[in-house]
Amino acid sequence: MRMPFVFLAAAVVMFASRDVGRAAPPGGPYKVVKTARVGGEGNFDYVYADSDGRRLYIPRADRVTVFDLDSLKPLGEIPGARGARGAAVDPASHHGFCSSSPVVMWDTRTLETIKTIDVEGGPDGIMFDPATGRVFVFSHRPPNATVIDAKDGSVVGTMDLGGAPEQAASDGNGRLYVAIEDKDKVAVVDAKALKVTAHYDLAGKGGGPAGLALDRKNHVLFATCRNPQNMVVLSADDGHVIASLPIGSGSDGALFNPATMEAFSSQRDGTLTVVKEKSPTEFEVEQTVQTKAGAKTCTLDRKTNQVYLITAERGPAATPAAAGNQRQPGTPGGRGGGGRGGPIVPGSFSILVVGK
Repeated sequence: MRMPFVFLAAAVVMFASRDVGRAAPPGGPYKVVKTARVGGEGNFDYVYADSDGRRLYIPRADRVTVFDLDSLKPLGEIPGARGARGAAVDPASHHGFCSSSPVVMWDTRTLETIKTIDVEGGPDGIMFDPATGRVFVFSHRPPNATVIDAKDGSVVGTMDLGGAPEQAASDGNGRLYVAIEDKDKVAVVDAKALKVTAHYDLAGKGGGPAGLALDRKNHVLFATCRNPQNMVVLSADDGHVIASLPIGSGSDGALFNPATMEAFSSQRDGTLTVVKEKSPTEFEVEQTVQTKAGAKTCTLDRKTNQVYLITAERGPAATPAAAGNQRQPGTPGGRGGGGRGGPIVPGSFSILVVGK
């Protein structure tokens, strides 16, 4: 029997509407290709791959642990990094830095400490800007950013970013973009003048942006959000929203690989979302990779195009009555703990490598 036109049209619309926002198709080119159970005590947050120096830096609350980026064999530790959360490297001066209190500066070739640098606030995220040769240490409380000269470790100045900063990205030409978690915005920063020049609003498409990545060539930003759980794609030039795509729960890191034109979002729920940039105005969720629970931050090895994540197994969570109000930032269950739940199971801390 011939289907009436109205009924046919309605069926097409219903089918199309079901297709909107669907999860990525099963399977895909990416998978966990290596897992190294390296152990070690201490909480964790960010992970940083020095692709040029072939080293992987993982802050562990009171020190920075260092691994060979190719073999994942331990190379040493940088001590005295109280409350360490992230790491950054200037490949020209061979100087490394971690967001701790005080900030520790080291020689990336010898791993010897050069100096410690007193900073205010609560150091959290960190990044190196190649255009200015400066390291930006971010804090949720004022000052929101402390800026350090990577050559000599001197403090250049501090900044008010208008909210709590998370991950940041550099365009390589003196402009930075910083995810402002508590304002649902992206701050645009003149890295030389140390001034905020604009705030881009996420327009309700995503909230609590924690991860931020940038396609420098096409001037496209990728903000990974926790509520709603979306990757918001926006123009780096004027901030207008281009697209919004679903991701997993608890994103805390994002990256963009210009070699493959893909953006990645790592989530606490044990997934890694891969978004393909088909053109500067067209994006799609290409794959959802199963990683491990708690693997919420990520970093890219530009040489191999592999993504590195970190996590650990956890024991039962403490009851609310037992926990009370004693939990501090950076302890298990907090943002710096690496995952929800109880204490880290001894020896379970692991490095995951995702590739094709």
